[in-house]
Amino acid sequence: MFVLDSRLEQDTLLLGDFPLCRLLLMNDAQYPWFILVPRREEVSELFQLDTADQQALWQEATSLAETVKDTFGADKMNVATLGNVVSQLHVHVIARRRDDPAWPGPVWGKHPAQPYSAEQVAVIKSKLKLVLADQFRFGE
Repeated sequence: MFVLDSRLEQDTLLLGDFPLCRLLLMNDAQYPWFILVPRREEVSELFQLDTADQQALWQEATSLAETVKDTFGADKMNVATLGNVVSQLHVHVIARRRDDPAWPGPVWGKHPAQPYSAEQVAVIKSKLKLVLADQFRFGE
């Protein structure tokens, strides 16, 4: 049974589910920062997914990156899987702008997180509802 890592649960907001991955929003309003987590048990590395899931993960990540770039006007997309702090396999999809607080460096640990307001989250959800494919289900 899939269980989301407690650190991811604590630091993010649930947006919904693609066929393979849960889509989360990092609770830091400084960057449009999304996280994809394959809904598979005890997976910490890409190679632990079967071939079909690897392809699905790549498709969901690249599709999300393109959507986020267009929707949030990114200058550059950062797509990465690290897992040094949270070992559960997850992919960061971060829209970077030349005027963001961490540019051009990494977003990790650069500045304290600034949590989203309910209104900001509603705006992000409404933008995503306009562009996400039929294969995405929004969460509660």
